[in-house]
Amino acid sequence: MDISEAIFTRRSIREYTSQTVDDETIHRLIEAAIYAPNSVNSQPWMFTVIRDQSVLESLSQQAKAHMLATACRHDADLFGARLIDPDFQIFYHAPALILIAAAVEGPWMVENCSLAAENMMLFAHCLGLGTCWIGFAQSYLNTREGKKLLGLPTAAVPVAPIIIGHPRSVPFDVPRKVPEVHWIG
Repeated sequence: MDISEAIFTRRSIREYTSQTVDDETIHRLIEAAIYAPNSVNSQPWMFTVIRDQSVLESLSQQAKAHMLATACRHDADLFGARLIDPDFQIFYHAPALILIAAAVEGPWMVENCSLAAENMMLFAHCLGLGTCWIGFAQSYLNTREGKKLLGLPTAAVPVAPIIIGHPRSVPFDVPRKVPEVHWIG
C-alpha cells in the first residue's frame, strides 16, 4: 500500500476481533511513530502499551464517570446515554491501547505527539490493522488518578490514546466536506 492509498482509505475502527497484536508489531508501530516530524527534534514522546483487558475495562469505567462529571452541557447531551450505558466500553474491546504521552510538559508537545499518532495509525492501516483515537479517555488520563492507574510519571502529559487491533469490519466511506480554502497571492 502506498502513502496516498493509506491516507485515503484509513478509517477509525470500532469493531475488533479478539486476535492479539504481537510484540514485534507493537514495536514496529512505535518505531513508525518516532519517525514523525517534531519541533526542534525534541522527540518528547513516551509510549504506554496496555493489553490487559481488566485494566482497559477499569480505565473505561473510570474515564466514563470522569467525563460525565466534567462534561459541558453540550457533551452531556451528545454522549450522556452512551457514557451511562454499563455495556459501552470506550476502547471497543480492542486487544491493545497505545497511549502516546509527552514525557514532560513543553511547547508543541500536543502537536508532536499528534504527529507520532498519525504515523502510527497510517502504518497500522498499511499492516492491515485498525486504529481509533479514543477522545473519551483523554481527560481522565490526564488526572492524577488516571496517571497512577497506568504508572505514568506525574510530569507526563497524555495526548493520544490509540486503540489497535484486527478489524472485525471496516466502516463505509464517509464523504468529505469541501474544504474552505483561502488563497493569498
